[in-house]
Amino acid sequence: MKVILAKNSGFCVGVKNAVDTAEKVFGKGVYILGELIHNESVIDKIRSLGTTTIEDVDEIDSGTLIIRSHGVGKDVYDKLAEKPIKIIDCTCPFVSKIHDIVRNHYENGYRILIAGEKKHPEVVGINGWCDNNAEVIDETSVGDLDFAQDEKVCLVSQTTYSAEKFEKILAFFEKKHLKTLEVFKTICYTTIERQKEAEMLSRECDAMIVVGGKSSSNTQKLMRICQGNCDNVYFISNPDELEYEKLKNFKKVGIVAGASTPNGQSMEVFFNMEATKEVKNAMEEAMTAMGDEQKFRKNQKINATISAATDEGLMLYIVNTKKEILLPKDQIDCETYDKAEYANKVGEDIEVMIVGLNPVALSEKAIAAQKEEDESIAKIQAGEIFTVTCTGFNKGGLTAKLGSYDVFIPSSQIKIGFARDLEKYVGKQLRLKAEKIENAGRRKQIVASQRVILEAEKAEREAVKAAKEEKFFSTINEGDVVTGTVVRFAAFGAFVEVNGFDCLAHISDLSWTGAKEPSEVLELGKQYEFKVLKCDKETKKVSLGYKQLQPKPWQLAGDKYAVGDVVKGKVVRIVSFGAFVEVEKGIDGLVHVSEISHEWLENPTAALKVGDEVEAKIIAMNLEQERMTLSIKALTPAPEGVQRPRRERNAEEGDEEKTEKKRFRKEKSVQSDEEPREWSEGGFDGVSIGDLLNK
Repeated sequence: MKVILAKNSGFCVGVKNAVDTAEKVFGKGVYILGELIHNESVIDKIRSLGTTTIEDVDEIDSGTLIIRSHGVGKDVYDKLAEKPIKIIDCTCPFVSKIHDIVRNHYENGYRILIAGEKKHPEVVGINGWCDNNAEVIDETSVGDLDFAQDEKVCLVSQTTYSAEKFEKILAFFEKKHLKTLEVFKTICYTTIERQKEAEMLSRECDAMIVVGGKSSSNTQKLMRICQGNCDNVYFISNPDELEYEKLKNFKKVGIVAGASTPNGQSMEVFFNMEATKEVKNAMEEAMTAMGDEQKFRKNQKINATISAATDEGLMLYIVNTKKEILLPKDQIDCETYDKAEYANKVGEDIEVMIVGLNPVALSEKAIAAQKEEDESIAKIQAGEIFTVTCTGFNKGGLTAKLGSYDVFIPSSQIKIGFARDLEKYVGKQLRLKAEKIENAGRRKQIVASQRVILEAEKAEREAVKAAKEEKFFSTINEGDVVTGTVVRFAAFGAFVEVNGFDCLAHISDLSWTGAKEPSEVLELGKQYEFKVLKCDKETKKVSLGYKQLQPKPWQLAGDKYAVGDVVKGKVVRIVSFGAFVEVEKGIDGLVHVSEISHEWLENPTAALKVGDEVEAKIIAMNLEQERMTLSIKALTPAPEGVQRPRRERNAEEGDEEKTEKKRFRKEKSVQSDEEPREWSEGGFDGVSIGDLLNK
């Protein structure tokens, strides 16, 4: 007889995590929501530890609650949030992923379909993430569905659903040609592998033994697969149920186990098969067929003897197996493999690590790597910061790997504040400090926090900032002239760094002539001198001025312009008595209406408009009052027949006539509008009636 044990047997990752948790956290005040797994022996063991199983969270008001790997609906979490209950969430990561898919699609208007068993706790939990509005289907009921033309559909499956049946459901939808159909093949990969292996073994074996809980959905599926290919199928929930004598007449026997079956139960089936000589021999054959995987465990360190040095590496003799196994040269802890050097070491012992099973794979480098990892973990345990790349997330937080350790970062420890969108952290680097390190048996996990690092750095920055501010404000006062570097612009001004402190130079304090943008006056990264206009030590704000250290345009006008100079400018404003011409930014000159043309003008707009470029002569200046009087007509000869203005004739006609005409102008002159016809401080003598009549 040949006995074959399926490689994919025993607890899956999610179930193992739940069982391990229940064996560590137990006793009075500890509760499990629903049966932890569908295996009677495991449930009995958990109960013996004093843990209570409840069916509804309304049954408790406090304590610790373990949520099994099947997961629960959103309403359960909402109820728990209202009670002082500590939650230990053991929802399988694959199930949590389905919850997220269903929630997101339901919120976006999708019709949710779940391929699975309606009353299965996993399906009930999934349905709880779409307000229990999902439709649970199988390969027989899917044909009864009707769909609207523009309906959006999302299809997921129970993680332990039959892969064969799911394919039949997909075949139905291929014929429907729905406009929007999102399909998520959420059957757990371990389930698929178990089902494939059960299919293969049941086709080649005379008998099949299925080990697992009678109420376990995934184990029942394995049984049905085996029954479809083999006439002799034995479904047992524990090794004591099997009648081993019945097996001795079969030439080949296969053993498969469900995801909720402890590994020990599958092995116990083998040991109990010693009841007969024939079966005992079969067990030995089976153990041989399983190879060295059952004699060694992964990451185990063993001593071996160098028996030969070959081109491929070292042949090592392992006493308890009486076999020679190759240690590949790329797994030898040396810089360069020298066959001749190691030939001299034949007979010496070497320590190696088991890095693979079935067939056994050895490595010497792995020991050095583990030593390096152990040293690194010791430093991390002592408080050293370490870096990882986030590889995934679940409801509780982020996950990552550090060597052989799993790393978990709770949501509350990702940043300062609570992180809600966990998916965006996948693929990102995190700087962490260990909060807890577990290294018991095969479980190697680091629970870590990035938040403590960020908070410490924030506190340090604030302390440094406070010290800088204290020093800065003890040395600066209003009226001081300081040197600062322009660090950034805003619409309202420029931020200037002075001795490490940011100050504001408002845009109104940058230029005497006005600036629309700070970049018109200052350059980023360049140093300038500024005057401290205001220093508020309570609000920690400092206002600077740049223009206050620059000369005003009129202060330089005396060096640039003189009476009699001819200047060019642009008309910027027109009033009833004349036009203002911008000679340069900040300096305007007035061309009185009488100085625009030799001909009489009722209004300046008859000859000029805003924006005109003109050339004029400076006929008067008052630097103290910042005024300049211009004449356009002074640059052109008077037309024949046009009498010169009285002011020009006065210079030739003598003081007596000039005095008489001034008196006449004073008595008879009349303004043509409400605006004054003269700029009283600009040097005009006024316009006479004679001038108006061109006499």
